[in-house]
Amino acid sequence: MSIGIHLPGVLFMKVSVVIPAYNEEKFIKGCLQSLMEQEEKADEIIVVDNNSTDKTVKICKEFPVEIVYEPVQGITSARNAGFDKAAFDLIARCDADTIVPYDWIEKIKADFRKSNIDLLAGPVSFYDGPIKTSFPSRLFLFALKKLKKQHFTIGANMIITKAFWEKIKKVICLDDRKVHEDFDLALHAGKIGGVIGYDKSLVVKVSARRIKKRPQSFFIEYPIRLVKTLYKH
Repeated sequence: MSIGIHLPGVLFMKVSVVIPAYNEEKFIKGCLQSLMEQEEKADEIIVVDNNSTDKTVKICKEFPVEIVYEPVQGITSARNAGFDKAAFDLIARCDADTIVPYDWIEKIKADFRKSNIDLLAGPVSFYDGPIKTSFPSRLFLFALKKLKKQHFTIGANMIITKAFWEKIKKVICLDDRKVHEDFDLALHAGKIGGVIGYDKSLVVKVSARRIKKRPQSFFIEYPIRLVKTLYKH
């Protein structure tokens, strides 16, 4: 059974943006600048500092954002801290190296207005890499289709209703070593009847730095963790 939680006051929904960050001084400014340039502004922007030792926090303080400190290291802990802190109807998640288009918030609201969904996802592309489309997003989507599980999100470009987050946070996995946290969230959403929308036009850009720095991790460890995530579900 699908949940599809209707948002209260759907025509006037507000958006919280959450950005987990750990030593992101090279990228966070570009991400925040793209959010400042939105035609329709976010109602709050939360940066979750996950024990950064560089200038990440200092750079963030140059922008009108809220900084939340999460001492437990790991993307899952940082994400959860930000989602719990978010005050508004929709929680839009991106990564610190994400560059969002000028109409990102506007499109997000439009998608939730026209569809009865609990989560929304869109594709990502690399702005500084040898390939255009994100390898993990294609891999995850392919695997889910093969398994006939049509539920998919990717952390650099995902949106969840606050109401559904309150429901799903009780069942998601918390160990980064065992699962891809965004993929795990999507699979759990499917299990409890969550409705995930996919907007192919909701494209964001991300850095290919992980491929450049550690290609073996990207093309070997990522797929292995994907298999582990699927196995747990």
